[in-house]
Amino acid sequence: MIRAEIFANQSMQDVLLNNLEAAIPGFLYSVVPLAHGRGGESYKLGTTTWPETNVIIIAYCDDDKESTIVTVVDYVKEKFKDEGIKLFVMHDR
Repeated sequence: MIRAEIFANQSMQDVLLNNLEAAIPGFLYSVVPLAHGRGGESYKLGTTTWPETNVIIIAYCDDDKESTIVTVVDYVKEKFKDEGIKLFVMHDR
């Protein structure tokens, strides 16, 4: 089993989820809709000074779904290069 975490600009939530659901039938996930923090380029704090926010998508899947998730996220990252999309995959022990 893997845990996949995707961090991205909040504007990318629907694009990522639509592509993941299309590629993986029955894809199950949780969304943290308003993630505040600091990335490599700027802050995402949802304030007047730093108005943007991030989203976190978390999914637990069987190991065989990892390559599909990586492919989908890479595809979206290529189309939207400036949206700071990051994928982290953790494996159980």
